[in-house]
Amino acid sequence: MTEKKTWTLKSIAKELGVSNATVSNAFSRPDQLSKKRREDILASCQKLGYSGPNKAAQSLRKGHSNIVALVLPDSVEYMISDPVASNFVKGVSSVLEKNQVNLLLFSGASDNINAVADFVDGFICYGSPRNAKLVEQLRATTKKVVTADFDIDRNASVGVDNEQAAYEIAKLAIKSADDNIAILGLRLLDSNLTCRVYELPDFDLLPSIAHRRLNGYKKAINELGAKLRDDRIWNIPKSSHDIALIAVREALTSIPRPNVLLCMSDLIALAALKEINAMGLKIPEDISVVGFDGIDETNRSNPPLTTVHQNSEEKGSKAAELFINRATDSVLIPYHIEHRQSC
Repeated sequence: MTEKKTWTLKSIAKELGVSNATVSNAFSRPDQLSKKRREDILASCQKLGYSGPNKAAQSLRKGHSNIVALVLPDSVEYMISDPVASNFVKGVSSVLEKNQVNLLLFSGASDNINAVADFVDGFICYGSPRNAKLVEQLRATTKKVVTADFDIDRNASVGVDNEQAAYEIAKLAIKSADDNIAILGLRLLDSNLTCRVYELPDFDLLPSIAHRRLNGYKKAINELGAKLRDDRIWNIPKSSHDIALIAVREALTSIPRPNVLLCMSDLIALAALKEINAMGLKIPEDISVVGFDGIDETNRSNPPLTTVHQNSEEKGSKAAELFINRATDSVLIPYHIEHRQSC
């Protein structure tokens, strides 16, 4: 079997008996050739198996590739299954496609953005990556960076006021100073374990959205004169039903049993609603439950979930607009409380 020849711009031009510029123009500057001449060259190239000049080399010469890397906080597999993250990606994609810019998904579980830095125009980073090395690389890169839901002093970021939103919904859920409160946190610790949280990292060193939400909860608890026991905060490493259920069951079998559950995501809160119903307890009479995110399923739960609604698709769109416009703004997306029957 004859081995297929690997053509270059120079070798294909020599084979066709034309200049390098003529072949290049046929692919990228059609106005420089007559229609028939261009069609003849392209047909000959196709017959010989040459698909055009090297795109990576062209991008390096031009200084741009029309590709943006979206750095996710966790693995791509996990993030695309999360409704909040997928809505963010949808918002980013809608703006980039309108501007004829391609999107590259980059896993937050990876350890080196420099592996793709030469081939992209910059980075949109959604949430603080689990790998701390990536944060330092994003700070250091010369490429454009826009962050969402966290800030690395790159002067272009978008998010919601997580602390204020958490404060408002906690005040709605807590009825009196006598309430027994439990907080089902999302990634409060850099750990894959679902566990109780007794000590937290320094918030100034790791100002994640989870810590901001916890600050908001605690502010409301203190303001209302309620108490939060030392063993009533849980770390849940991923926002999924099965993982959240471990913490939910621990919380609901604690003595005294909590009558207020402050959940840092809707998926965690939905797992709690299902387990409370299975135990034969009444919501909100026996236990009040609130969530955070405002995903569609919260309006169909039993009972419908009271939650903070943040528009993740709008957040993604704004992040992409900041990138396209080379803006240096810090933008807060509005949120609102969905008042339903779970508290």
